[in-house]
Amino acid sequence: MAKESKGTKRSTIHDVVAREYTIHLHKHVHGRSFKKRAPHAIKAIKAFAQKTMGTSDVRVDPSLNKQIWSKGIKTVQHRIRVRLSRKRNDDEEAKEKLYTYVSYVPVTSFKGLETQVCDE
Repeated sequence: MAKESKGTKRSTIHDVVAREYTIHLHKHVHGRSFKKRAPHAIKAIKAFAQKTMGTSDVRVDPSLNKQIWSKGIKTVQHRIRVRLSRKRNDDEEAKEKLYTYVSYVPVTSFKGLETQVCDE
């Protein structure tokens, strides 16, 4: 990131970005009791998004939530492909200028997938 001078402010337009990641959920839910696996997977995705994008406000798309819960509470898939989009918050009363929106990306195979910067 560019350094800020004392008199200049950075534009948030550079902070708006979208990337696709593969999250290995199995290592987060392994050893977790059966009735807590899907809720813990959602919490792990939110924590990953917070750490990666640097925003404390993380919003999960309903299609991602539906995909995590599709096999029930105890059978969470091992990997999932997500798109993390850092967006501007337009509310006047918002505590933070940016938030992260996490959405599901369907893939047939996880072989050879890497992190990609996407167009919004």
